[in-house]
Amino acid sequence: MGHDGGPVSFRVLSGPGGTAADVLAALPGADLTTVQLEVARRRAARLSGPDVLRRHREDRFAAPSPLSFASLRRVEDALLGTATGFDLVTLSPLVPLGTHSAVAGVAQHRVVPTGRGTEVAADPTTGLALEAAVRRASASVVRLATVQRVVRAQRVAAGLFAHFSLFGAVTAGRDTGNLAFERAALAEHARLVVAGCRALGATDVSLGVTVLDPRFEELLDAVEVPVHPFPDREGGRGGYYEGLCFKVYAAFGGSPAEVGDGGFTPWTRKLLGNAKERLLTSALGVDRLATLV
Repeated sequence: MGHDGGPVSFRVLSGPGGTAADVLAALPGADLTTVQLEVARRRAARLSGPDVLRRHREDRFAAPSPLSFASLRRVEDALLGTATGFDLVTLSPLVPLGTHSAVAGVAQHRVVPTGRGTEVAADPTTGLALEAAVRRASASVVRLATVQRVVRAQRVAAGLFAHFSLFGAVTAGRDTGNLAFERAALAEHARLVVAGCRALGATDVSLGVTVLDPRFEELLDAVEVPVHPFPDREGGRGGYYEGLCFKVYAAFGGSPAEVGDGGFTPWTRKLLGNAKERLLTSALGVDRLATLV
């Protein structure tokens, strides 16, 4: 069934009581969970062992990574080892339903929902933002980092998998005026991503920066790594990032390759309902780095 309202969608979702999706969406959370769990139970009851094995072989969400465990673990350890000054946390593989759409502005169909009012993590920085918002009640500045295996539901090119690992970090704080928090946080994350890439043997690391607010141009003076403008970037626009965002490029004896990104987001401001909240996020692709090292 697609999202375009075609014949299959009409047949499945329409009925004498109105649109089935509308009816289900209007149910109280506990009732909807009961329905979803019962549907899953009945569908699972019709499956045999060979059915499950066939799905494991064919389903891109279930297939194991082609990269070796040792290579991924080496990258994870190197990146986490450079996160000095950040509290390392082990995130749940699930976040509350709506985290990616309501907080981060990601289309809901790009994440994998569960039957219990949650969704599978699609980016560690969103989970870190939730935890940072909790901790901001008792701390002036919160610095968190983690490595998480995430799942994304949008279609990907051949040879790419729906799940992969990301090293993510966030710095959350309060506006102190004159972009002082932003300046310090950007310099901090620039050092972090460079240190991570260098720890893996990168011969060159740089940031491709997209300035979304002219005031943020001056923050680049505090960045101690090579920076080049990236004005035509589209992915950072449209509300996901604000102020300034960047791509991370690293070379391991060859041409530079994109290995991560980051930027300022409004997520803790939305979560806490406080216009003074500020958040900078950054992430590096563990699987991507494992293929380059």
